[in-house]
Amino acid sequence: MNTPSHPLSEPFFSRLRRGSPQLADIPTVMRISGEKSPALWRFFRLRGLPAVCCMALVSLAFGDDWPQWRGPTRDGVWHETGIIEKFPQPQIELLWRTPVAGGYSGPTVANGRVYVTDRPDQAEDSERVLCLDARSGKILWSKEYACAYAGLGYPDGPRACVAIDDGRAYSLGAMGHLRCYDAVSGDLLWNKDPGKDYTIGKIIWGISAAPLVEKDLLIVQLGARPDACMVALDKRTGEEKWRALDDKASYSAPIVIERAGRRLLLCWTGDNLAALNPATGAVFWKYPTPQAKMVINVPTPVVSDERIFLTCFYDGSYLLGMNQDPPAVQKIWRRQGASERETDGLHAMIATPVFQDDYIYGVDSYGQFRCLRADTGERVWEDLTLVPSDRWANIHMVRNADKVWMFNERGELIITRLSPTGVEVISRAKLIEPTKGQLGMRKGVCWSQPAYAGKCIFARNDNEIVCASLAAPAAGDPPPPAGK
Repeated sequence: MNTPSHPLSEPFFSRLRRGSPQLADIPTVMRISGEKSPALWRFFRLRGLPAVCCMALVSLAFGDDWPQWRGPTRDGVWHETGIIEKFPQPQIELLWRTPVAGGYSGPTVANGRVYVTDRPDQAEDSERVLCLDARSGKILWSKEYACAYAGLGYPDGPRACVAIDDGRAYSLGAMGHLRCYDAVSGDLLWNKDPGKDYTIGKIIWGISAAPLVEKDLLIVQLGARPDACMVALDKRTGEEKWRALDDKASYSAPIVIERAGRRLLLCWTGDNLAALNPATGAVFWKYPTPQAKMVINVPTPVVSDERIFLTCFYDGSYLLGMNQDPPAVQKIWRRQGASERETDGLHAMIATPVFQDDYIYGVDSYGQFRCLRADTGERVWEDLTLVPSDRWANIHMVRNADKVWMFNERGELIITRLSPTGVEVISRAKLIEPTKGQLGMRKGVCWSQPAYAGKCIFARNDNEIVCASLAAPAAGDPPPPAGK
């Protein structure tokens, strides 16, 4: 198999040597070795760009990271351009692969580094945070800490993505161990431990909601007592700034939105969807979402205009409408089927849906990919080709321009367009193999969400983390290798 060129090295440098780099190459050369790279300044000299223009372009070139859960703005939108239109062969060529241990946390990418957590096989009572070089996959630092999994279902490893902000990396383990590291050196800056700093209530499948950085605060869903389902800490020191809600914890990651000049922290706990003031923890409103059998809400709330969509495996889906002044919420519709097989609306287990125009797209309890009318929740169509039909079948989705990129639990990457008339599959290829640590059934799964950064995709299973280029070939580049 031919090894593909990394978009952060060749063929950029071959164009540089020919004296014909393009403006579209600026993000590429910026990520090679930072703003002091000699290649960067040679690039600018070859283009004859003035210094002030260079600095403006330098600032723009850093917008291609994936530093937290579901991307830069936590909404599952991937903004990069210059991406391939279709895959050249059925198996995606890898730039690198690096062994890791088991875990459900997806990778995050910032400033040329990749962060992921796992549970080392040789140390069953610990968790680990890894930092890798985004260009080579080389492990730059590794930090391990003691963590016994007491009474935890699905004990493959940590769940929550590492959040990167202002030179710091924040990890949250499955039992509630919270760590702040220097993102470059890996030095531990501060930590909080369950049983010592917080009394955390039992959560069957572990603490899962990814940490959220909001201005000077780090906000986490811990389900601690008393009145500390949601906790905000000073992101630099770890000092607690506020705590809120006496709810049980869920597995759904919080988000922040802005409406009418007011910032709202939306957190879907095990009892309510709540809107808090992210600066103080004060509650603007709460909407009860009782769980019929158990707390099992995993997808992140999806916001479109003044509407919030919620979905979970047993309890179906809600569409709520927001009022802004004063802040308030009310039900637009609720749909719930008779059982996990006889579903209505959308009973999603893991994947956060896509809210596009006046339609909602997502994967149901047994792999049925559905389109719903947003105004009523009525099903428009259903597709059974994107992932094999089975319990908890999963597809992670991100939007890029007019396309939706899907990574399914079989390790396939699928480029699609979604519309009320159906799903158009543009291209489909295998990226990584499913493994059995996350789920022993159906020959294993890939349940961790990938990251999209630097025109590359980063994905993991129980054995390895991999990187592949998604950059469109530039003019003058050699064609991709032929499939075998």
